Amino acid sequence: MSEELPPSDAADREPVDAVDEVRATDADAWATAVAEDLAAEKARRRTQYGPPPGSAAEELRKLVDNVAEKLSGLQSPLLGGIAGPAAQQVVQQAKAAVEPVIERNPDVFDHLAAAGGELLAAYRSAVQAQEQRWSRRDDTLRDKGEDPGPERIDLD
Repeated sequence: MSEELPPSDAADREPVDAVDEVRATDADAWATAVAEDLAAEKARRRTQYGPPPGSAAEELRKLVDNVAEKLSGLQSPLLGGIAGPAAQQVVQQAKAAVEPVIERNPDVFDHLAAAGGELLAAYRSAVQAQEQRWSRRDDTLRDKGEDPGPERIDLD
């Protein structure tokens, strides 16, 4: 004898559909609760730390604006009244050159900032490893009663 599944009818589907609806409602409740918790945490951090920094492109714009503002107020006793307008003109030219690049490729600056962070982490790791080697060498020589003296450092 072969086993056959009983035919499905509408009565059997209703409980399954009801279970699916309960699961969907539970999933929505979970997503809603998580979203509310996240919003509350963001609000708490904003009040504690201030607004989060913008993208790298926005930060570059702020930097250029701040430099322009500082240079516009620059007064040099050697150059007289020429320093402020000349510096302002240089900043405006730089801003005119950078602004189209920022507009076309705002994500590039985020990637460059991330790459800079990675390079800094790699440099920090290399320096810490070298410092550990130096301190071990110095400790070994001091244990033997010798003066470690100057050491030639290969910067390649």
